[in-house]
Amino acid sequence: MRYPIVIEPGTETTAFGVIVPDLPGCFSAGDSLDEAIAGAEEAAAAWIDAALDSGDPIPPPSGLEAVRQNPDFAGWIFGVVTLDPTLLDDSIERVNITLPRRVLKRLDALAKAAGESRSGYIAHLTLEGSRQ
Repeated sequence: MRYPIVIEPGTETTAFGVIVPDLPGCFSAGDSLDEAIAGAEEAAAAWIDAALDSGDPIPPPSGLEAVRQNPDFAGWIFGVVTLDPTLLDDSIERVNITLPRRVLKRLDALAKAAGESRSGYIAHLTLEGSRQ
């Protein structure tokens, strides 16, 4: 999936700024153009992940030409960031993991104390850890 981006050129004293217009509040900056674009990819992925976690809809990408026509971005540079479509994939997948029994016993105890299944507890920990 490709989202258009708009890039405010940097100077010797200011960073490059990048906005992802389709994702409100999603932006990045970097001392180099490559750094700013890489930051925009990370910011867009984090924006989508947060929206999915809160149950918000994910806006579809606009066409690059539509963004170029926006007078707010006159004089800016235009590009796209490509995001892995699996970011939007919440389908359930069965996995097989290998853990020492002592670790599995602790995991099951923690999951039970939290009122969750083993799988639910692992997912909960993963999502919480990605927000830190």
